[in-house]
Amino acid sequence: MPEHADHASLVASLTEQLPHLRRYAMVLCRHRDQADDLVQEALLRAIDHLHQFRPGTNLRAWLFTILRNAHLNNCRRNQRYGVTSIDERPAAFEQPSPSAQADVVALKELERCMLEIPDEQREALLLVVVEGMTYEEAAEVMVVPIGTIRSRVSRARRALLHLFAAQEQQVELEPAV
Repeated sequence: MPEHADHASLVASLTEQLPHLRRYAMVLCRHRDQADDLVQEALLRAIDHLHQFRPGTNLRAWLFTILRNAHLNNCRRNQRYGVTSIDERPAAFEQPSPSAQADVVALKELERCMLEIPDEQREALLLVVVEGMTYEEAAEVMVVPIGTIRSRVSRARRALLHLFAAQEQQVELEPAV
């Protein structure tokens, strides 16, 4: 019976990771429907392979690795068969709950800037900054050396600072109406 209780608590832990998985899938896919499908596929794979999860290890990193691998497999399959998305409009982030106009504008600007940095940098930044993973965990998820993660996060931060500075400069140059 204790094994059943452990299994139930593991499934409960899986559901706690849903918002994190969805956010990561949105960064990878850039389309809500594709991200939802990817999360569902990753969860199905995780549930099918629960026996491979080692208790005491990082569940979030394990799930992110499954999600990323599923995404890469989908990309390869789509490339092989020439599948394209119907909706080519980027939608990497959820709309915020109703808040001040300035917050909405700032979030939209962040979304725009995030979409301008390279995918690898955006993915590394999300894992480390937003998801709070260590560099080691992010390196494990992305299957790259830790130095590569550190470099990507650093370059992503610099690129965002540059993009925000350029945006502020552009706003200052626009004539007042």
